[in-house]
Amino acid sequence: MPKTVYRVYVIELSKRVFTDNYKFRAANPQFNGVLQCLYVGMTSKSPKERFDQHKNGFINKKGHKLSSRIVEKYGMYLRPSLYNHIAPLYSRAEALKMEETLALELRRQRYAVWFN
Repeated sequence: MPKTVYRVYVIELSKRVFTDNYKFRAANPQFNGVLQCLYVGMTSKSPKERFDQHKNGFINKKGHKLSSRIVEKYGMYLRPSLYNHIAPLYSRAEALKMEETLALELRRQRYAVWFN
């Protein structure tokens, strides 16, 4: 059986998320309104397939909602230029760490970022 491959991805969000969502705003005090609002995630699917799941409110076979409400409501499109440089990862733990690392790096660059 082939080993699972994980990828980190970035979705651009509407800037409305910053004004509408208190938790998003509180998580991004560095945001000055110039750059974009982003969502960073990781997946074992293709980034495009995962984005579609978010936008369609995907529910798995066990009845769990796997989409992010923020992306479902405010997600606009994928931003491959912000994640294509990251090689595929071969463990879930590595992927989660890379998701956090990328999200914090984008915040340091003054983007407003949400990640889980």
